[in-house]
Formats: sequence, structure tokens, C-alpha cells
Amino acid sequence: MINKTTVLAIRALIHLGRQTTKAVRTPRSIAEELGESPTYLAKVTRQLVKAGILRAEKGVRGGVYLAKPPLEVSLLDIVEACQGALTGDYCQQGCHNRVVCSYHAAAEELLKATVGVLSKWTLAKLMEKPSSPKMARIAGLACLMTGGQAASRLQ
Repeated sequence: MINKTTVLAIRALIHLGRQTTKAVRTPRSIAEELGESPTYLAKVTRQLVKAGILRAEKGVRGGVYLAKPPLEVSLLDIVEACQGALTGDYCQQGCHNRVVCSYHAAAEELLKATVGVLSKWTLAKLMEKPSSPKMARIAGLACLMTGGQAASRLQ
């Protein structure tokens, strides 16, 4: 459900949100610190700028920064910025609830639940306990937020 682009966006946003100064950062510098491709991260940051999650400044000292406080950015905002608006996988669009099949009803329920969960998680909440590569190695975990092999398994 959450693809590689979205995971990288979350990692970059957590990284920006945890900066002690709110300085403008280049996608290249963020990519280097996260161990990711600068070209790919530039693509991801463009999507986040277009969605209004990041702001971009042009010029020699240009780069990106958070457009909103982390408390105002939901996981749903990030997912939709990277993957498009969430839609239900219905058997037929435009059906009335009382005359649809059970699959249609289940798909609608799943969509509502997914939107509800993604809406309640904010960037601020994700920043409360970010993962670190060192802790993941110690615990033997494969956390998507640390990058590397876990993140590369996503398609």
C-alpha cells in the first residue's frame, strides 16, 4: 500500500522536521544524509512541493523546507502527494450503498478505515520515535525508515 516513493518522502520529511535549524536544505544534501539517490529524492521533493507539504526556494542558496508545522501534515497528505488520491477498489463506480454487492461494501469500509488511520498519524507523531540504523541493527530489525535493504524491498 505504501510504496518506495512514499517511504522516502516520509524519511525526508522526518529528517527535515528534526533539523535544529529551519534552514533551507537542498534535496542533494538530504539525499546524501539519508544515503539515497539525489535524483530520486529531487523527484520526491517536487511532489511534496506540488502538494504544499514543502516549499521551495530557487537560487544559489535555494532548496526546500517544511511549508507547515509537522503537526499539520498527516500521513494521508504524504501518501496522496506521492501516490495520488486514495480510491476504493469497487466493482462498479457510482453504485448506491443499498444495492451493491458485498465486495463493494467491503472495499468501501476498507477505504474509510485506511483514510481514518492515515489521517490520524501526523508527521509530528512519526518524528517522536524515528528509527535509527544503529538501533535497527542492534535489535535485528528491518525498519523502512532506516533505508537500505528494508526500503529496497518495496516495489
